[in-house]
Amino acid sequence: MSATAVAHRAQHPLGHLPLACGHTLPEAQLTYLQIGELNAQRSNLILVPTSYGARPEDLAWLAGPVLDPERWCIVIAGMFGNGASSSPSHGAMGLAEQGWVVSHRDNVAAQRQLLAEVFGVERLPLIYGWSMGAQQAYQWAVDHPEAVERICCVCGTARTSPHNRLFLLSLRQALTADRHWNGSGFNAPPEQGLRTYALIYASWAASQPFFRTVAEPVEEHVERQWLPHYQRHDPRDLIAMLDTWLAHDVAAGGDLAASLGRITARTAVVAGSHDLYFPPDDLAADADAIPGAALHVIRSELGHRAGNPHSSPAEQRQLSRIVDTLLQQPSHV
Repeated sequence: MSATAVAHRAQHPLGHLPLACGHTLPEAQLTYLQIGELNAQRSNLILVPTSYGARPEDLAWLAGPVLDPERWCIVIAGMFGNGASSSPSHGAMGLAEQGWVVSHRDNVAAQRQLLAEVFGVERLPLIYGWSMGAQQAYQWAVDHPEAVERICCVCGTARTSPHNRLFLLSLRQALTADRHWNGSGFNAPPEQGLRTYALIYASWAASQPFFRTVAEPVEEHVERQWLPHYQRHDPRDLIAMLDTWLAHDVAAGGDLAASLGRITARTAVVAGSHDLYFPPDDLAADADAIPGAALHVIRSELGHRAGNPHSSPAEQRQLSRIVDTLLQQPSHV
């Protein structure tokens, strides 16, 4: 994060929030991080929805390298299920086994309420999102075109692909096959399930060229570098976020090209050259369906993580150039 930027973390009460799945989330909470100040015109707020497993502070590094906190009020909004905003670990939300599936429309509804009630903002100059954050940016632009001037969708698609679905199901199965799974939660920490989960996740999140550079055995690498990130989460939260990802489809089962064709926001679609989750061809297809969208490809061996290069200046510079170009363009096509 920028050395001069001040981050303010808060939790906003949303009341009883009806969800698209039919349940109502009682006393819903959305946790967010604000970096930078809102101007008098309320016209400089950039929304950053979080990615899978991320808490708002995990994306604070964007302030400075990619988004200028001296110019913009950056609001990083935690999606439901991430353990900071309302999640199964808080006791108020169930899992798909009980009919609970939070959709990105629910996340967008919560974010709209936050922006209106805390910031008095109804129109955004930019929504910037990586991975599941990109999914939410697409959802915003499809459902609320009047509220979104620009979107930057990094390493994410407008609909979960069949191949991506297989990956997500393998993660879910790794957790629910653990001996401590009881059908609706866990009787004890699913240590073996989490280890299997981390091995699957790491094998997809980075690239083949990246793993050729890892000196230690890959099992040890995953144990030290990947597993702790997921152990910090309640495993029910990990499952809830997987279910949101599995359900993601901005067209809700309808004509995807037609839905994307309704986007009026100036759009940058950013692919990672070695992303196994969201390969460039999938992102190119989304970009082709969005009027005036620009497709960019980050050259990187980080795989999917090229879109979240918190410690890699080369990829940060590529993202910064893309965002600067987008913000200099007219707000709508």
